[in-house]
Order: sequence, then structure tokens, then C-alpha cells
Amino acid sequence: MTRGVALFVALADFAARATSAQRAVEATLSAQAIVIATHADPIPDGGTLTEVRVVQPVVMLDGAWRDYLLLHTTVDFEGKTIPNGELATGNWGEGFIDRRHPHTYFHEVMLSSPDVLRSWTRLARVTISAGKGFVPFGTDDPMSRPAERYPVNHHLSQILERGVAMIAIERGMVTGEASLFNGDEPQNPGQSPNWSRFGDSWSARLMLRPVKGMETGVSRASVASPEDRGGAGPTADKWSVSARFAGSWARTPVYGMAEWARTSESAGALVYYTVLVEGAVTVGRHQPYYRFERTDRPEDIRTFDDPFRTVRPHLDNSVLGITRWSVHTIGYAILVTPRTARFEARPLVEFSGGSIKTISGLFDPVAVYGRDTFWTLSVGLRLGWGMTGHRMGHYGVPMKTAMPMEM
Repeated sequence: MTRGVALFVALADFAARATSAQRAVEATLSAQAIVIATHADPIPDGGTLTEVRVVQPVVMLDGAWRDYLLLHTTVDFEGKTIPNGELATGNWGEGFIDRRHPHTYFHEVMLSSPDVLRSWTRLARVTISAGKGFVPFGTDDPMSRPAERYPVNHHLSQILERGVAMIAIERGMVTGEASLFNGDEPQNPGQSPNWSRFGDSWSARLMLRPVKGMETGVSRASVASPEDRGGAGPTADKWSVSARFAGSWARTPVYGMAEWARTSESAGALVYYTVLVEGAVTVGRHQPYYRFERTDRPEDIRTFDDPFRTVRPHLDNSVLGITRWSVHTIGYAILVTPRTARFEARPLVEFSGGSIKTISGLFDPVAVYGRDTFWTLSVGLRLGWGMTGHRMGHYGVPMKTAMPMEM
């Protein structure tokens, strides 16, 4: 009898330990893709173009080992679905122009220790993170925001897909972040960061949360030779100031964000500014949204055989001028699947229109596009699995950071 009791106790203890170990490791899977048809008028060399593509096809895995380690990975398949980029007049970066470039296959692979000091001090919460992902600078990745169309200022307001090591110190409503990373940006979806350049660039961001739902931030960064992998290009000095609200107003989920950013290259010879405001409201299953931006863009020399591509490596003497893009984007999405389901389907329609103005240099938008105004119309279907509330690029906290706005 005594041996039987002892054996039962031992088995019970083993089961409890096994259950505890299972609970110690948690993992969540989420995914998204958007099927989108876009008509652009005009395109480079004049005329119009309509394309149907699958964009933002991503699978995300978030893992946690107790509260000691957090793993966040994002696999992006745009290298297969949009190898020539997504049609988006005004967009630029990574060798593309008037198209949004495909992201790298391993968009994010970040490991974080969310509270390294633990019981040693109660003065602050210190988090360290390392891997490949977003640099602590500027605002949220556009993929985490309401509009399908990426803004023109994507490469002025975010620094992404770098090998990065960062530290975050949080006390109360204040968070300070600092990082070291490699300056070079990817040249194709399968390319890894140039690890020999790790540490040639840095960033810092200070965030303040004065009231529930409100977040303000100031960022500074120095990015060495982003468009020349070998490091021969100019350094980009960057500033960003932003304010973001995601909360409820009269019990209605409301989102709003405003940002200003400045990028200076070649010791101030080339300076780009951007101002952007956007907002969304969720009423039942319906989500109308709006965005306005005024953004400066470099006009690089385009390749001879493809007017949607620019010559790389980029050097300061390849910039023909600077244009200013004023863009209004208005859209509407509706949830058609049950609210309680992890799978979501949201049809959407989105219109963008605006004007192009030459700020400096020899570039003439009328000569390239046929006129200095443009518009695009997109109709699509956003599909998601467990994506509600995701904020990309925030590490060291649970990846499903609470947002009242359904995306």
C-alpha cells in the first residue's frame, strides 16, 4: 500500500511537472494575404495599367518561454507573388519606383529577453532584443495599419529588414530604445543583411504614453550607405516625431496617427521631408479610413528597359531631383466573417489621388507621366488568421499588443 501511494505521488508529480513544462512554452500562429486589383493612371511613360496580385502574404510565429524569452518570426512570400513589385504610383525604395518592392522572405526573426534585470531592480524594465527585423525608429510598419496602399514615405519613416541589436528601458509611461544595425538595405527578397557592416548605423527612440491609448515618439537615426551594399554610398541622417492614438471614443473604436520626418543625405545636399496624418473608425463590421501625406521623393535615374526600376547601386550623383507628392487616400473595409472566428475576410475598396511637384533638380513629372496629377483605384479582399491587433516591429512585449481597432 505504501509503495502504491508513493508510486501514485511520483506519477502525479511527474504529470504536474510535464503540464508545467508545456505551459512554460507557448506559441501562436497567424497569417495574412490580400488579393488586390489595382488600376493606376498614369504610369511612367504615360498610359494606364491594371494588375491583379497577391500582396502581403505572410505567416507569423510568436513563441514564448515563460517570461524569459520571446521569439517573433515573420515569413513573407512577396518574392514569389510580386517579384516585380506592387503597382503603387509614388512608392519607391530598394531599386523600385512607382512600385512597392517585395519584402525579404525572412522579414523578421527576433529573439527578446523582456525583463533581464528582473528582481534585481524595480526602477525600470530592461529588454534586450537581437536578430533581423525593424529598427527602433519612426512609426509602425504600414502592414499593421488600415490602408492597403503603402505611403510614399515608407523609407523615410521606417527602417526595416536589418540585422539589429537593441535595448529598451521602460519606466512607467516612458520607454527609451537604442540600437546598432547594418546600414545596407536588401537588394532582392532572398538577400541577408551584410553582417560585415553590422554596427555601422545606429538609432534611438523615446516614447511617452501620457494617457491610455495615446503614444508619442521622437526618433533619431544615422544610416550608413543604405543603397550601396558595399558601403560606398552617402549616410542618411534621420529624424521622426509622431503621435498615435488607438482607443475608444463614445464606445466606438478609433485610431489616429500623425507623423513628421526628415532625412538628410550627403551632408545636407539632399533633404527629404514628410508629413502624414491618418485615421480610421470601426462601426460594427464597417471600417472607413483616410490618410493624407505630403512627402518628398528622390528621382533616381531609371533603368533603360524598365521604367519602374532605378539604377543601383545608388549614389548621390544619380539623383535627378526631388519631387513632392501630395496624396489623399480614402478607403472602406467590411468584415464578412463571424466576429468570434480566428479566420477573417474583409473586402475593401481604396482610392488614392494627388499631385506631383518638382522641388529641385531637372526632373519633369509631365515629361515622365504625361501630367502632374495621378490616381489609383484598388479593390481587394484581405484574408487573415489571428491577425487582430498585431503591431509589427515592437519587440520584447507580447506580439498581440492590444488595439481596439479591428484590422
